[in-house]
Amino acid sequence: MLHHLSLGVRDLAHAAAFYDALLSPLGFRRVFEDETAVGYGWEDGKDKLCLKLRDEASAPGPGFHVAFSAPKRVAVEQAHAAALRVGGRDNGAPGLRPHYGAHYFAAFLIDPDGHAIEVVINAPA
Repeated sequence: MLHHLSLGVRDLAHAAAFYDALLSPLGFRRVFEDETAVGYGWEDGKDKLCLKLRDEASAPGPGFHVAFSAPKRVAVEQAHAAALRVGGRDNGAPGLRPHYGAHYFAAFLIDPDGHAIEVVINAPA
């Protein structure tokens, strides 16, 4: 359904370090960068997430979050740990969330600009 998503960030280098760490275990990589933006995607080179430098950037309010699919549960754990090491804030440790489904395994973070982030796989272990 979505073609791509853009997030405004106040410090592009800091935000890119967070997303480099978060997205690497999920199989995403930088597909472009310049002085005002960094794009992430897969091997095809097309960005699915773009960080855009904006002095006035602020995260949306309660109820909004971005959820990234993980290929396996260990990737959820790796992404969460890596993002914490580069300045992310914990908003829910990796684990099962049975209220979302029997196999819903997720972790929650807050990025350096205050965006609520989820990493999830919804499949049997």
